[in-house]
Amino acid sequence: MNLFSHAARLEQENTPFAIAQIIESRGSTPRHQAQMLVMADGQILGTIGGGMIERLVIEEAVAAIGERKPRIFHGRMARNGEHAVGSDCGGAMSVYIDVYGLRPRLVLIGAGHVNRALAHAAAPLGFDIHVGDCFEGSLNPDHFPAGTHLKQADTISAVIEALAIEPANFVIIATNHQDKEALDRLISRPLGYLGLLASKRKVQTFTQTLRQQGVSQEQLQRLHAPIGYNIGAETPEEIAISILAELLQVKNGKSGGLMQDDVRLKRDQLVVMRGSGDIATGVALRLHNAGFKVVMLDLDKPTVIRRTVAFAQGMFDGETSVEGVRAKRVESVEQAFEQLDRGIIPLLVDPECAFLSELKPRYLVDAILAKQNLGTHKEMAPITVALGPGFEAGRDCDAVIETNRGHHLGRVIYQGPAQPNTGIPGVIEGHSARRVVRAPAPGVMKSLIKLGDLVQEGDVIAHVGDAPIIAPLSGMVRGLLSDGIEVPVGFKIGDIDPRGERADATTVSDKARAIGGAVLEAMMHLAKRR
Repeated sequence: MNLFSHAARLEQENTPFAIAQIIESRGSTPRHQAQMLVMADGQILGTIGGGMIERLVIEEAVAAIGERKPRIFHGRMARNGEHAVGSDCGGAMSVYIDVYGLRPRLVLIGAGHVNRALAHAAAPLGFDIHVGDCFEGSLNPDHFPAGTHLKQADTISAVIEALAIEPANFVIIATNHQDKEALDRLISRPLGYLGLLASKRKVQTFTQTLRQQGVSQEQLQRLHAPIGYNIGAETPEEIAISILAELLQVKNGKSGGLMQDDVRLKRDQLVVMRGSGDIATGVALRLHNAGFKVVMLDLDKPTVIRRTVAFAQGMFDGETSVEGVRAKRVESVEQAFEQLDRGIIPLLVDPECAFLSELKPRYLVDAILAKQNLGTHKEMAPITVALGPGFEAGRDCDAVIETNRGHHLGRVIYQGPAQPNTGIPGVIEGHSARRVVRAPAPGVMKSLIKLGDLVQEGDVIAHVGDAPIIAPLSGMVRGLLSDGIEVPVGFKIGDIDPRGERADATTVSDKARAIGGAVLEAMMHLAKRR
């Protein structure tokens, strides 16, 4: 079969494949001009000459299909040196590998007016469109653009089965009466996008029922409902545009909003935070959810213990998520702005704030909570806010937030300092300092349990060097320092919550939320006053 006619058929079927083409050759090579089609399973049509170099190109093509990205392969027919492929011919070639048959798959459950309009609006955008319904009359091919795949079955569950939905698919539910059945079948699946066309009241009813059925909050957060942007859409065609705008935002990894509001053009909503621990994360979440663009600066290896609720963990893992909001480690200001465009909080290794002159934020928030000022001053940004002891509002910053538990927690101070550090942890079920775990000797941290585990008093939970760390009481491990960090004697390395199973190590604390609200209040008040 002709390679290009086969490629055209695969492209029409939206079957992934790659074309490998020799773009440069020197010396003795099997071929100087050739193309080869490579399938995702490594099967080929055509050849670029065989031998070791062809086998390596096939491997590269399969990898390119998996990554959905083109690449260039360089190979030298030599035993040693750069790009050597392990042969003795002496020549060299470069091969360009491009990937095809990867149109995004849009699955429309329900063949009513809105999904028909969606199919017509999505077709020019390169989507591979699949539509399923229980009613054969609704699936008239004349209602849909050419090339639409139509599936009919007796029940909506059977329709979903017939559509063979995959994790990368974009799925939209728009049915008359079977939307709950469809949602039940799809809510727990990982999908590129899951949207539901429904009223706010119906969405509230459905989500309440799904929670009662045991569906997790994380799964519910993946649902886009009510679907689309609020642009006053009324006709099926207008509704289709509002839905596609949201779908494309998710597909392209952008944050949405007006182009004129790009943070590069307007820094009015840009906040730089010093620190990325659990309290800083609670503040960042509140600001992010209020529409601010947040960039967090911290050490390369922050000494944070409540890692499940701290964006600081992204410094170790490269990326992390807290309450559905993602944070990602980046290496430059340009990368930081790219992540902000995607709705992701960027993390920069910059304890000295060297990037501040490039970022040019309107707001700076010191959330290090070191109990002392580590270099923050009012000239760092037009509006500066600091948390806890070590700062004096009016001198070091524009506002200080009280962090001491009690009646004044979260109070905004515009003149003067916060309360001095008491050194006494908050009381939980009668336990204060006892629930905090500290290093008995200097050394490198090595844990034996993980965050969220339940332990008994006396259990060995970690080692610092050769010294065992004993659980001081029974409860849930809510805080634990990352492995591999060297600590001095007396350093705080863990936190045990005596409430046990009733404790929550996955959401930010009440204290962090209170302080976050205070920071937001201070920023809005100072911005209004200025």
